[in-house]
Amino acid sequence: MATPTPQTAPAGGLRERKKQRTRDALIRAALELFTEQGYEATTVDEIAEAVDVSQRTYFRYFANKEDVAFAVQEMVEARFMAELTARPATEAPLTALRSAVMVAWDDIGSAIESVIPVELHMRSYQMIESTPALMAVHLRRSTELEEQIARLIAGREGLDVDADPRPRVLVAAFCGVMRVAGKIWGEGPDCSVASIRELTQSYLDHMAPAIDDDWRTHR
Repeated sequence: MATPTPQTAPAGGLRERKKQRTRDALIRAALELFTEQGYEATTVDEIAEAVDVSQRTYFRYFANKEDVAFAVQEMVEARFMAELTARPATEAPLTALRSAVMVAWDDIGSAIESVIPVELHMRSYQMIESTPALMAVHLRRSTELEEQIARLIAGREGLDVDADPRPRVLVAAFCGVMRVAGKIWGEGPDCSVASIRELTQSYLDHMAPAIDDDWRTHR
């Protein structure tokens, strides 16, 4: 009788997990260095050395320091876009936006914590806000994301985004609320995902009353 061959995990799977661990380690090391000694003062060599890999290995994962600085935020945004894309077509635009962001926050915490502590994510957000070079990139990325969301909303509603201003107007208002909630969260003492979820919900609750024509009747 032939001896059974031991079953092992596919090489590709092991390789991909190792690559993911290396990428996650680079993100954590980079954000820890950025928040401790400053973005401009940190070099790619220092990040690579903290993970015990070469500079060449670093550049296999990230094109520059900017890419690694926004890696976790990009993951959060991608999670939101996936949720928005999956929302039922019968939902009104603002309902879809609100539902997508709240559902995303329900499980994004564990996704963030699989890469970095939420507390480090909070400090990284503050670091981006206080670093002119990164703030400029943040604003550019936010503008690009808003355009993607507006086009997605227009597509859901069967509208031409370039002919009908409503998708862009709605998304601008929604994203403005999200930025304010994020800023308040970043300046507060509670760095938990539950805290930003609650803050986001509260600010979205005030969105419709805030744009009402007559504030005096809604005191």
